[in-house]
Amino acid sequence: MSEPLGQGTGPLRGIKVVEIAGIGPGPHACMILADLGADVIRVDRKGGDMLGAGRHDVLTRGRPSVALDLKHPDAVATVLDLVEQADVLVEGMRPGAIERLGLGPDECHARNPRLVYGRMTGWGQDGPWARTAGHDMNYVAITGALHGLGQDPVRPHFPTNLLGDFGGGSTYLVIGILAALLEARVSGQGQVVDAAIVDGTAHLNAMASTFAALGLDTGRRASGLLDGGTPYYDLYETADGRHMSVGPLEPQFYAELVRLLELDLPDRDDPANFPAIREALTARFKERTQAEWSALFDGTEACVAPVVPLADAPHHPHLAARGTFVERDGTTQPAPAPRFSRTPATLGTAPGGPGAHTREALTAWGIDDVDALLASGAATQAPHEN
Repeated sequence: MSEPLGQGTGPLRGIKVVEIAGIGPGPHACMILADLGADVIRVDRKGGDMLGAGRHDVLTRGRPSVALDLKHPDAVATVLDLVEQADVLVEGMRPGAIERLGLGPDECHARNPRLVYGRMTGWGQDGPWARTAGHDMNYVAITGALHGLGQDPVRPHFPTNLLGDFGGGSTYLVIGILAALLEARVSGQGQVVDAAIVDGTAHLNAMASTFAALGLDTGRRASGLLDGGTPYYDLYETADGRHMSVGPLEPQFYAELVRLLELDLPDRDDPANFPAIREALTARFKERTQAEWSALFDGTEACVAPVVPLADAPHHPHLAARGTFVERDGTTQPAPAPRFSRTPATLGTAPGGPGAHTREALTAWGIDDVDALLASGAATQAPHEN
């Protein structure tokens, strides 16, 4: 058997993962696993690139793509052959869909009892809404998290799909997979990981439950400590129409902010003074450009930082020094995270279209007679993108 394609150097080197391709949090979770060194094989549909991103689809980096027609019995048999030697399978279909293909947990565990079977959905595998459609905004909405987002008293504001898909979704799927892998080493048995965005988002929002228990949750936006209710944890516009993030919660950091701004402000511990403090901060930050304020606060303890567009983020001096972003094949993208002292994570196989690596990836995983799969239409080999 040949060396797996794109095999990384991270701490998960040697872990083998079968990914049934989906969108959003499932691919993000498998990107994380691949970044950390796992040998991930992505099972795509022919023409399954919904975004048309091809080699620019960062979420598919680090693993080869094979195109299989899962309605073809030979393709299903091939996936079960992959499962037999895998440690993990990841799927993100609606509950019941993958069972109808013959690739549910029962079939997979019959072939490999040690398999960790990771399932990524919005609503979860059960509950009255389990089989209904939804998207990030919907999942976040019912957990109590969306209601409090934003500083607009009239309506909440949603943070694209960061909070649900990737915060409450893929992050928790990876946590569950890693925990189940550790347990399987002890018990010798795999299990199903039911990662639901609603569950993960509710768990992410645990601090809000603490605030609620303390009577600090008013149910109104921009009324608390961390949502813009206080003038010393908020965004302020600069002279050039940009913004600075201002967050000196602790008294000593606030004192440094006041000193650098050269302001005489009333007692911040009295909420009655909040309007006057906010007015003074608003006026002061409008006096200089973002670049000027950034230079003033650079390296200080005032907890002030510029609000940087994504296009500029890779060039911020701190992120550039750490290599937080990297360029690969003409695409600027986040580097693997977190970092390890002895087994550093690396970028593996570059993204490719569905089926770009069918022949070589299946061969590397020891699948016999790939030519027959291609001839029957069970598998498809797409050309590599330049």
